[in-house]
Amino acid sequence: MKTLILAFTALLATGSVFAAPAPDAAVIHDKTGFFVHLDVDKVLSSTDISQACGVIPAQLNYLDHQGREHVLDYQVQGSGCINDH
Repeated sequence: MKTLILAFTALLATGSVFAAPAPDAAVIHDKTGFFVHLDVDKVLSSTDISQACGVIPAQLNYLDHQGREHVLDYQVQGSGCINDH
């Protein structure tokens, strides 16, 4: 009986050692839509829209106040149109 318990404990210990986190498991992909509450503490990167014209896809990568990384994909009007005044 002791051997069975020891073998089961060893199996659990080796299983947790070889368990690797999935890539991008730490990155949270936010849902787009109206009235999305964003907890932004620090912006890591954002899409440059200064040379684009028309509605383009954009992305905001940021950290929240708990230090977790978020990615928000959204549509935005580019600000590089020549005839915009």
